Amino acid sequence: MLVKILITAAFISFILAYLHGRESGETGFEAYVEPFVIVLILILNAIVGVWQETNAEKALEALKDLQGESAKVVRDGYVIPDLPAKELVPGDIVELRVGDKVPADMRVAALKTSTLRVEQSSFTGESMPVLKCTLPVFLDDCELQAKENMLFAGTTIVNGACLSIVVDTGMKTQIGKIQTQIHEASLDESETPLKKKLDEFGSRLTTFIGIACFLVWVINYKYFLSWDVVNGWPTNFRFSFEKCTYYFKIAVALAVAAIPEGLSAVITTCLALGTRKMAQKNAIVRKLPSVETLGCTTVICSDKTGTLTTNQMAVTEFFTLGGKSTTSRVFKVDGTTYDPKDGGIVDWNCYNMDASLQAVAEISAVCNDAGIFCNGRAYQATGLPTEAALKVLVEKMSVPDAKVRNKIRDMQFAANYMIDRTSVKLVCCDWWAKRSKRLATLEFDRFCKSMSVIVQEPTGQNRLLVKGAVESLLERTSHVQLADGSMVPIDESCKQLLLLRQFEMSSKGLRCLGLAYKDDLGEISDYSNASHPAHKKLLDPACYPEIESNLVFVGVVGIRDSPREEVPQAMGDCKQAGIRVIVITGDNKSTAEAISQEIQLFADSEELKGRSFTGKEFMALSSSEQIEILTRPGGKVFSRAEPKHKQEIVRMLKESGEIVAMTGDGVNDAPALKLADIGIAMGISGTEVAKEAADMVLADDNFSSIVSAVAEGRSIYNNMKAFIRYMISSNVGEVMSIFLTAALGIPECMIPVQLLWVNLVTDGPPATALGFNPADVDIMHKPPRKSNDPLINSWVLFRYLVIGSYVGLATVGIFVLWYTQPSFLGINLISDGHTLIQMSQLQNWGECSSWSNFTASPFTVSGGHIISFTNPCDYFSVGKVKAMTLSLSVLVAIEMFNSLNALSEDNSLITMPPWRNPWLLIAMSFSFGLHCLIMYVPILANVFGIVPLTSAEWLLVIIVSAPVILLDEILKLVGRSRRKISKVKVKAM
Repeated sequence: MLVKILITAAFISFILAYLHGRESGETGFEAYVEPFVIVLILILNAIVGVWQETNAEKALEALKDLQGESAKVVRDGYVIPDLPAKELVPGDIVELRVGDKVPADMRVAALKTSTLRVEQSSFTGESMPVLKCTLPVFLDDCELQAKENMLFAGTTIVNGACLSIVVDTGMKTQIGKIQTQIHEASLDESETPLKKKLDEFGSRLTTFIGIACFLVWVINYKYFLSWDVVNGWPTNFRFSFEKCTYYFKIAVALAVAAIPEGLSAVITTCLALGTRKMAQKNAIVRKLPSVETLGCTTVICSDKTGTLTTNQMAVTEFFTLGGKSTTSRVFKVDGTTYDPKDGGIVDWNCYNMDASLQAVAEISAVCNDAGIFCNGRAYQATGLPTEAALKVLVEKMSVPDAKVRNKIRDMQFAANYMIDRTSVKLVCCDWWAKRSKRLATLEFDRFCKSMSVIVQEPTGQNRLLVKGAVESLLERTSHVQLADGSMVPIDESCKQLLLLRQFEMSSKGLRCLGLAYKDDLGEISDYSNASHPAHKKLLDPACYPEIESNLVFVGVVGIRDSPREEVPQAMGDCKQAGIRVIVITGDNKSTAEAISQEIQLFADSEELKGRSFTGKEFMALSSSEQIEILTRPGGKVFSRAEPKHKQEIVRMLKESGEIVAMTGDGVNDAPALKLADIGIAMGISGTEVAKEAADMVLADDNFSSIVSAVAEGRSIYNNMKAFIRYMISSNVGEVMSIFLTAALGIPECMIPVQLLWVNLVTDGPPATALGFNPADVDIMHKPPRKSNDPLINSWVLFRYLVIGSYVGLATVGIFVLWYTQPSFLGINLISDGHTLIQMSQLQNWGECSSWSNFTASPFTVSGGHIISFTNPCDYFSVGKVKAMTLSLSVLVAIEMFNSLNALSEDNSLITMPPWRNPWLLIAMSFSFGLHCLIMYVPILANVFGIVPLTSAEWLLVIIVSAPVILLDEILKLVGRSRRKISKVKVKAM
């Protein structure tokens, strides 16, 4: 709206300059300075706008990159080894192997290996690769996670091989549906709270400007329109087009004065500064308005995996039996990442390791296909995350060999991790691998729910090492191993103890793996290689239950994707700041609830009924029940959530008036990220689709970075209010000065080009510097502001009017003083020799030609230049140059002092001294220097119609300008008193 007014002002100014040039014969650049400056402002604002909006929508292109390019297809009995994925049709048979990207949605027809695992976390949010099978799914409306016989386009085969039948292609696939949802979400994008406020502010300012301009023009009607009254009726109308356009130009000048031309550029600069601060806190903002929107966030919808948790599996607890089969030893483990140096076993004093602990280490290290590598920034796993966690545990346990252990200790343990940016040498795991030579692998079987390896012990005897589901292993266990290495038959009490410990670990959200071994291997006790007679038996999964029977149970390890250490504190900050947190994850319900309680989303004793739902459960509720649940205070957790569930939750929250920040990393999160007020993608684990759909990217995937960003957003909003308050109060002062000039009928004390200079250049640096104001210490102790809260409330508007009135009185007052008074507060005003006149003469200066015996003496200005007149009436045009310079200087000085008032909306300069923001002091000096530049450089002084001032005149300027600080301090004191009274009333109620 402000830009529209400027365009109108530029057009009118150009026409008036053209008409004035034709009448006066002036056709040079000076005649068109004003419209050219306005056009320049418009061009600069347009450049800023285009630069800000150049982030093209690339989410759909990124989605295309996810889809497989080609596939090995069997069609009409012929094998096509490299068929482009876009040519697939339903019914095609596709062969997939490890590393292949699934090119379409397809059903598993036959497994070519015993197991098939698919990485589909980007679609379903599951933290682990998912087992697939050929069994049919009979439910019509089941979750994506439950479709165990389906492979989805864009996912990756991480283990095994299969033949699959294409079911859906193109936009009918799950990834195609997400493309449609992203497009629909982009259509639903609403304006940011900042844009709404600025548009609302612009509309109100437009009304104010229009009324004020009209009044100024009408007040001066007598100068361009007159008539005689005969018999009570007006006759003989006289109209002066020249005077009419002159006063119309004054009205245009009023519009120019009222519009904060530099506001758009200053806001963009402030937002850009905010993005820099956020980037230092690992929050990278892709769209500038999002910086401010964060400040009024009321709900954060957070993904679990990778945001609230580390997205790295880690053993946090394990147990073995003690000296008897009815006692157990529980060991706690610190560390939440794949970094072997991250934490250790709590109170670990078992460096010599008894037989049970040695068995735990051996099984964890050798019955394992995972690896760990470092990409230069973080440790990551190859293979299954759970197996990588077991290897890290082994490194924390050390080895039983004293010489090797001492060698590791001498090398300070950490030095053994020889990082070459691709692999990490795991010393302890390597020691176990060399000690127990691996001979064969029995792959994971979905029926046995375990995997095992045959190893050759240092004694030359073969041993079977097994890991798998605890309940499944216990069914095939005959003995348990005690701490001293002895084996005792398992009985019911021992089994119940083991199940109880396992249940306790599971209730904490741990994924439990049982560990066992077997020494009596029968016909494979002497197995050595594939030529052994029993080798075929090892290839047949039907034989696995027999081989993996009569096991010796060793212990249980508890693994999980641990919460980030800083998240509970961030949750507390959110509660204190009045921000609700809703966890939306594709993971299972029990894990989501356990993590939510651990990060203190819920209190330990809090009942989760009505606060925890699966996506399917929530969508089955009525619309009114859904709204009631979402608007209810406190945290919520939604598990097994699909893309459509996330999108609906975000949409309902927005319709309820909430400002929603949504986090996510997967393809399935993209539609909700696009729909949310603030979409926040994960920088490390996030897919390119999520990043392109988001407004902000977290460089560290950390929830606490979101909370820091919210605090920064609130601070930026406060700073924006500060410079808007500063610029508008200054502009109101300019309007008041022009209005007073018109109302009193005196010559204009400032011309439009001067007002443009002040608004765009002189005001700009202090306004920008206010963006560096330090954040209030209690910024996260206040509830989020409402998105419909006005930028300017009634009290702030009153303050604008009071300060603006003083600015107007000061700028017009010094103009009048110079013409009418010989001195002011002891300062001689007529030392330059100018002629004093009466106030009545100044008000009727247009009738100067009819005054008898009026003369105007030439006067000198600083530097010895003499201002003289051929026509005495030029004293009110050419001769006003000194008075106009004083008015402009007072305006600049007042606005510099007024910028100090804007350091804080409520706090006094005593509690918020100017040196808290040194950039403001530098900006004030710079702006004042610019003013002196145009004043003391002759060429610039001629363009702006001003002259140099003497030291006495500068003293007068400072004396007239400084009281604006005292005036605003009084208003701040009144404001603080009003708030204290209102707080007391609220408490009394």
